[in-house]
Amino acid sequence: GVPDDFKYLAIIESNLQQAVSPVGAQGFWQFMPATAKLYGLQMNEEIDERLNIEKSTRAACQYLKDAHNTLHDWVMTTASYNRGVGGVIDDMEWQKTDHYFDTYQNSETGRYVFRILATKLIYENPEAYGFYPDKMELYEPFHIQKVIVEETIPNLAIWANDQGFNIKILRKLNPWLKTTRLTVKGGKKFTLLLPAASENLKPYNAYR
Repeated sequence: GVPDDFKYLAIIESNLQQAVSPVGAQGFWQFMPATAKLYGLQMNEEIDERLNIEKSTRAACQYLKDAHNTLHDWVMTTASYNRGVGGVIDDMEWQKTDHYFDTYQNSETGRYVFRILATKLIYENPEAYGFYPDKMELYEPFHIQKVIVEETIPNLAIWANDQGFNIKILRKLNPWLKTTRLTVKGGKKFTLLLPAASENLKPYNAYR
């Protein structure tokens, strides 16, 4: 239910890296802790799901849909990702305006939508701006499988070694893991990304 062009919002937020901002926002979608918890992302001493690409993307999409339900406009919804829904509404109220393009904004919010538009132009026609993807994409995609974990893993390093790889690869594919332990309780489940199935890996049900 979110327009496809919002993928460019993630690019201007983090350059598709697990970025950390000076004010504490993290991940591809730069969630602050309070907003992350509001949208169901877990954070504790062991994990930070702001760094889980799939879960944080779903959370960001839900935020955008909620904002659109209030603002009824996708451009103002975009601005709200930077300014907050309340901030967008307050700016329009005191200025007696009814749209982003007619409203005076702080410098960051004022250029926010235009940064996304510029990013869209470059990514959809890179050669016109001096970028040549065929010469830049020098690495093969990392092939992965998803594994559901339903029981606590007391030592992720040992567990990874038992599966035929190491914790360096496990942490690279699952940057939301913060320590060497993954506690599973209360009927919760976690999905880990692992290297694609091979003869070195145990069958799927071995991870349960």
